[in-house]
Amino acid sequence: MKIILADSAGFCFGVKRATQLAFKAAEDNCPICSLGPIIHSPQVVERLEEKGVRVVERVEDIERGTVIIRSHGITSGELADIHARNLIPVDATCPFVKKVQDYVTLLCAEGYAVVLVGEKDHPEVQGIISYADQAEVAVVADSEEAQRLPSQSKIGLVAQTTQSFENFHQVADVCLRKAKEVRVFNTICDATSVRQDEAREIAQQVDLMLILGGFNSANTTRLAQICRELQPRTYHVEVASQIKPEWFVGVKVVGVTAGASTPRWIIDEVLRLVGSFEN
Repeated sequence: MKIILADSAGFCFGVKRATQLAFKAAEDNCPICSLGPIIHSPQVVERLEEKGVRVVERVEDIERGTVIIRSHGITSGELADIHARNLIPVDATCPFVKKVQDYVTLLCAEGYAVVLVGEKDHPEVQGIISYADQAEVAVVADSEEAQRLPSQSKIGLVAQTTQSFENFHQVADVCLRKAKEVRVFNTICDATSVRQDEAREIAQQVDLMLILGGFNSANTTRLAQICRELQPRTYHVEVASQIKPEWFVGVKVVGVTAGASTPRWIIDEVLRLVGSFEN
């Protein structure tokens, strides 16, 4: 059986940076925690817990020590609370997420009605909108939701870093009909775009597609959605033990890709298991 592995599978720059900072901090600091899961990989979070990094959901539950700021970022209020409590922050926020936060602050200061393309409940989005300096940010998932936005004189448009460019482009088209002036910052991470394009290409060449990564990972879930549209035999799994041999009956070519929070050791385990199947 032939296996095609995406070149982009696995950690992106921001996730790699965040995990390196977290494991280094775990060696040098005690007590230590992370404010929310450092990345959307339960397996990596578990390994950090083994190193003494516990996950805490609220700043007020941290009495002292070092707190790691997750790769998705946190709200401006949470950051202020960290400093007010004299906690030691290790900022593992992805630089691309920070850039979106800065753009929202800029657009609000210049009087734009800000529209953010993303998932309302995602921690990255919750963090981004907190940098609007008390101005309201409209969060829309797609062009259908954007159609319900009121007309404005000026709209500023940004995106959650893991959004698809196609979805962002469709929302931008709607905004152009909603305002006389539209300022667009394409804040989709290049790694996300490359990963999605590569997944599309591979999905069209294979009999079965495996998507590896956390079920709570937005970018991994989006990869599965993209591939499933092209190859119905697409399976999203977190670890090798979730793979069923019967999926591969009659399969000659398998495609494999992974979300930006998927560690290399999980990818290698899956490759070894799939490589052991015979057809």
